[in-house]
Amino acid sequence: QVQLVESGGGSVQAGGSLRLSCAASGVSLRRYCGAWFRQAPGKEREGVAAVDDYGSTSYTDAVKGRFTISKDNDKNTLYLQMNNLKPEDSGMYYCATGGDTLVPDRGSCYGMDDWGKGTLVTISS
Repeated sequence: QVQLVESGGGSVQAGGSLRLSCAASGVSLRRYCGAWFRQAPGKEREGVAAVDDYGSTSYTDAVKGRFTISKDNDKNTLYLQMNNLKPEDSGMYYCATGGDTLVPDRGSCYGMDDWGKGTLVTISS
């Protein structure tokens, strides 16, 4: 059974940083894509950043140059380093796995089918 547990969310002021973590079990991040999605109140869920099994990455335009996705295959953990945060970055952040093909510039992969429960990020101006 796949389990994804996010942590690291919180409340910070604009310009600050946060590092999200996603501990995976029942699935190997070494073999599949890992990605971060977010959903703000009243908005659709959107892809933020993804990394495939080769270590290649995809980011949505809104976070390029500010966010960095990485993974530790030995720890089976996915990370999202978020710098220079903006109020519009606020929302629930979800970890996802599955698939093996990046969607360019969309921060996601095709065929992602396992999801965590999310961690809340709140950025104040």
